[in-house]
Amino acid sequence: MAKITLSNLAHSYLTDPQGPGDYALKRIDHTWEDGKAYALLGPSGCGKTTLLNIISGLLTPSEGRVLFGERDITRLSTEERNIAQVFQFPVVYDTMTLFDNLAFPLRNRGVAKARVRERVETVARMLDLTGSMKRKARGLTADAKQKISLGRGMVREDVAAILFDEPLTAIDPQLKWELRTQLKSLHRTFGHTMIYVTHDQTEALTFADEVAVMYEGEVVQIGAPEDLFERPRHTFVGYFIGSPGMNLLPARVAGSEAHLGGTRLALGRRYGQVSGGRIEIGIRPEFVALGNDGGNDGEGLPVTVTRIEDVGRHRIVRTDFQGREINAIVNEGQPLSEQMMSGQMTRVRFDPHSIKVYADGWLIEGKSV
Repeated sequence: MAKITLSNLAHSYLTDPQGPGDYALKRIDHTWEDGKAYALLGPSGCGKTTLLNIISGLLTPSEGRVLFGERDITRLSTEERNIAQVFQFPVVYDTMTLFDNLAFPLRNRGVAKARVRERVETVARMLDLTGSMKRKARGLTADAKQKISLGRGMVREDVAAILFDEPLTAIDPQLKWELRTQLKSLHRTFGHTMIYVTHDQTEALTFADEVAVMYEGEVVQIGAPEDLFERPRHTFVGYFIGSPGMNLLPARVAGSEAHLGGTRLALGRRYGQVSGGRIEIGIRPEFVALGNDGGNDGEGLPVTVTRIEDVGRHRIVRTDFQGREINAIVNEGQPLSEQMMSGQMTRVRFDPHSIKVYADGWLIEGKSV
C-alpha cells in the first residue's frame, strides 16, 4: 500500500500547449493517504480517466510528478508500479475455474500454495462465491464475471494501490448495490489504497472516504461526501451532487442581502459588495420551503408550481421563477396547498444560513452576521 502524491501534475495531449484550454488535465497538487478509498467523480470528458491513466502508468504526464510514498514513479511502467486494476469490462479467463481466476495473480508472483488458498477463500467468501469455486468461468453472466474481476483485483496483499475504472457501469442495478457494499467491506478488511473512477454520484459517495470532483479537466473540490453536499466550493459541485442538485440563481449581493428579480433575500453571512463576471446564489432543494398561503404574505420569491414528482420518501416540487427553475424537496406526509397543486402562484422561502454565494463559479466565504 502507498501514499500517492500528485505534485504540480498537468497533462496536455498537444505537443505545444498555449494556455489552460489546451490541457486535458489542469494543474493538481494533492496527496491521497495510504489505505483510504478515493473516488474521481465527474461527467464524461472531464479528465478523470486521464488522471487515472497517469497514476497507473498508461500515460506519462506533460508536467509534474507522481509519487508512491517517497518514490518518484512518474516514468515507471505499469508493471513496475505494483498496482492492481479493474476495468469497466471484465477480464476473465473462460477456461479456468473461478478459483483459478482468483488465484492467478498470486500464483503468477510465486505465492505459497497454502497462502494462495487462504487469500482466495477469504475474497470468495466476501463476494459470496464460495459455492461456485470449481465452476469454469465460461458462460457466466457479465455481472458474475465482473465480480470475479473485482475479486482478482483485491486478492493481492502487496499492491501499492488498486485502481477501478468505472467497474459497475455495465452491471445490473440491483447487483450494483450489492457489489458496492461488498467492495466497501473488502476495503475495510484489507485496507488497500483505492482509487475509483465513476460518473455516478451514488457510487462515489457511498464508496469513498473522499471524493475528487472533476470539471473540464480540473479538480474543483476534494472532500468527504458530507462536505461536497453541505459546502460545495464550486457551482458545478453543487449542481452535480444531489438529486436534484443545488438551485443556482443570478443575483446581486450586497452586505447580508441578495437582490434578484425585484426581491430581497436575507443571507446568513455578510459579504460586502461582491464583484465578478457572474454572481450567483445557491441553495439545496432540501432547504427550500414552500408557502402555504398562496404567496399573500409577501415573503420569499413568487413562483409558479410547474410539476410535482413523488419519489416515495419525498416529493420534488419544481417551480418557475421568472423563467428559472427552483426545486424544493417536500417530505412525505407534508401537505401541499390547493394553490400549489393547481399550479397557482405561491412563494418559496430559503433558509438564510443555507444560502451560498458564488462569484464566477467559486464559493465566497463571507463573514458571520
